[in-house]
Amino acid sequence: MLPVVEILPQLCQILAQQNRVILSAPPGAGKSTYLPLYLLQQPQFAGKKILLLEPRRLAARSIAAYLAQQLGEPVGKTVGYQIRQDSQFSADTRLLIVTEGILTRKIQQDPLLSTVDFLIFDEFHERSLHADLGLALALEVQQLNEQLKLLVMSATLDCQALQQYLQAPLLQSDGRSYPVEIRYQPPVPVSKEPLALQAAKL
Repeated sequence: MLPVVEILPQLCQILAQQNRVILSAPPGAGKSTYLPLYLLQQPQFAGKKILLLEPRRLAARSIAAYLAQQLGEPVGKTVGYQIRQDSQFSADTRLLIVTEGILTRKIQQDPLLSTVDFLIFDEFHERSLHADLGLALALEVQQLNEQLKLLVMSATLDCQALQQYLQAPLLQSDGRSYPVEIRYQPPVPVSKEPLALQAAKL
């Protein structure tokens, strides 16, 4: 079981009462690969559209492919993606994975983000101009559209400072540590025979 699984019920409880939350979890906890599909399956998000922001185009495509595979569907059905000069989504898409630049464009076209119910910033610790601008714009959208949910996820960011800025509750998912056993093997004897002779004996 992935570490993030343990805090997901609490996350849903918070989102039922508030429209902002911060999630801190180490790499490999399941933030990108488990959490989005879990949210899609919850009754409170039935029929809702989720926008998942990734900092890189390759990550957006890869995560979309993985999540669609988990559902046993092609990319572009329930899970799709939209990046610069490439996209795969349809009218049935409920989880759309985009880059921050695409979010900025969507807000310019629709200042209320009226077709989006839930906005998730993934890997927010990878700070960039687009990510910071996207978050600032998302907060402005929430002033006009209080129904828009906002989740900011990070692995290494100073979440206390972010919590103070967003005035949002902070959830933390601890990773797992496993014992590591170190074994030293004796060196393999080096043959003095020429390499060509060794190959001829094979």
